[in-house]
Amino acid sequence: MAAIGPAVTTPSVVSGTTSSSSSSSTASAGGLDKDTIAGNFQTFLTLLTTQLKNQNPLDPLDTNQFTAQLVQFAQVEQQLKQNDQLATLVSLQKTAQNTAALEFVGQTVGVDGATTQLSNGSAIWNLSVPKPATGTVTITSATGQTVYTGNYALDAGNSPFVWDGKDTTGAQWPDGNYTIAVTAQDASGQPVAVPTEIVAPVDSADLTKSPPSLSIAGRDYTLEQIKRVIR
Repeated sequence: MAAIGPAVTTPSVVSGTTSSSSSSSTASAGGLDKDTIAGNFQTFLTLLTTQLKNQNPLDPLDTNQFTAQLVQFAQVEQQLKQNDQLATLVSLQKTAQNTAALEFVGQTVGVDGATTQLSNGSAIWNLSVPKPATGTVTITSATGQTVYTGNYALDAGNSPFVWDGKDTTGAQWPDGNYTIAVTAQDASGQPVAVPTEIVAPVDSADLTKSPPSLSIAGRDYTLEQIKRVIR
């Protein structure tokens, strides 16, 4: 049978390290482009000083041309400094993302989806009902077998749907992945689309990925995919 109840959190595991992520982001931000510009900058300085040393006193370097070269010198130097600053900003952003990801570990969250895990006799989804309706909730196993079907009156808004892992005969199904589907209609018989969300604890955060990924109900999600945090 299905019931409405609070989400249950599970122990969390964190993988990856912040230091490795930060070092990789710094390397990517200050990589070949910076080295190429720096190399060209040194080559330009060498050519400029050589040109000044060997110019003919009777036919000195054209003033306009010399000024243009100095402007190029200043532009390249400024670009080098900008690259260093961008590398620092990227590193800080990566650190902030990793910190934010770690804060979600152990929290119960909602993300778009229909397949979640039945664990210890509890699987939770969130139903986003746009208007009052009546609907049929069908839950299927990973092999596509229908394990539970029930009719419900659905109120408008977000509400959790908790399944205790029992089918219509009362038999308990084993832990694993199960998928929910909702077919609903309003009072006039018009179909109503009911989006579903997975409601599950964040089991771990992988900081080796960019952006960091969160493991939720056996699948990976990014921070942007989290729609709500549920206490």
